[in-house]
Amino acid sequence: MTQRRTAPVLTARALGRATLDRQLLLRRSEMAVLDAVEWLVGLQAQAPRPPYYALAARLAGFRPQELSGLLETRQAVRISAMRSTLHLVSARDARLLRPLHQPVHDRTLRGNFATTLVGVDLDRLAAAARTLVEQRPLTFQELGQRLQEDWPQHDHRSLSMAARQMLPLVQVTPRALWGRSGPAAHTTLDTWLAGARPVAEPGPAAEDPQEALAAVLLRYLAAFGPASVKDMQTWCGLTRLREVIAPLRPRLRTFRDESGVELFDLPDAPLPHPDTEAPVRFLPEFDNLTLSHADRARVIAPEYQGRTWDRNVAHRVLLVDGTVRGLWRIDTADGAAQLTIEAFAPLTGAERAAVEDEAAGVLRMAAPDAPYDIRYGRVAKGATP
Repeated sequence: MTQRRTAPVLTARALGRATLDRQLLLRRSEMAVLDAVEWLVGLQAQAPRPPYYALAARLAGFRPQELSGLLETRQAVRISAMRSTLHLVSARDARLLRPLHQPVHDRTLRGNFATTLVGVDLDRLAAAARTLVEQRPLTFQELGQRLQEDWPQHDHRSLSMAARQMLPLVQVTPRALWGRSGPAAHTTLDTWLAGARPVAEPGPAAEDPQEALAAVLLRYLAAFGPASVKDMQTWCGLTRLREVIAPLRPRLRTFRDESGVELFDLPDAPLPHPDTEAPVRFLPEFDNLTLSHADRARVIAPEYQGRTWDRNVAHRVLLVDGTVRGLWRIDTADGAAQLTIEAFAPLTGAERAAVEDEAAGVLRMAAPDAPYDIRYGRVAKGATP
């Protein structure tokens, strides 16, 4: 209790600057693309393009073809991991993170499909699904329809979603390659990585699960900290993490936020001054910066938090002075590109100039050969072009 009372207090602004620094958003990093993917412990990838925009905001000289090449050579993969959502991670991390987050997938399976899968032998379903997707990659619709041959009384979507929760399924290329597309087809992680060039190393999957999870939480603090136990649980979807953090306490420093919540951090992690300048950045929908803390006030003011989502759709967000200050979208038609910005509050002249300069860079990546226009207006709800 003494440690809790005497721990320094960090304001929301101080926490925001620390997290931006670790998220490579105070200045663009010279890190290699694969190194950045691992440093960030993956990139949320529910849609094909967000990881590209996420890295463009973080890496100097980023070229989308670099990330696309990592997916094509299978050094990086798209797989369900934290929060039972699709992430783009390195092949090494896929072998580490997917088994650690199986409890999250089990909970999702029980919560979402328990009533629709009554009478289904789940072990038999998983074995049947594995055989099918290892023969050739299948979309979830194709997989569900094939599984219906054995379970004709059950909905094909429930059958395929159960397989998704039980098996480490990778979304295969050409899906999500830059400038290309393909069906959202899946096979197992081991089958996909067996065809890597060169074959991907097994990585740390054989570690003791508790030790592996502790190591992952330390990586989370390096990329997202300082953070509370509740923040960690929000990021990954796992529970009872206080038991994992307890043995690590001697290795960690502690703070409190302005509400008195205990925060943990690595002893040598950077804590920039709260007044450190934060550049304008355009972040994609579902960026983990905005999803990985229970209290998001460090990056989104409470009055704006409801404006970045519309039901189950997340909007792309604009960072100004280190916090979310608006939404954006890109539209392309007739060989031209337009970036629309919806600012939540009036921008100063200097802010507007910085926003438009950064927007031009985003457009040059998204549509390099097209004439473009930058406009201010409403970003339509539900639209994620």
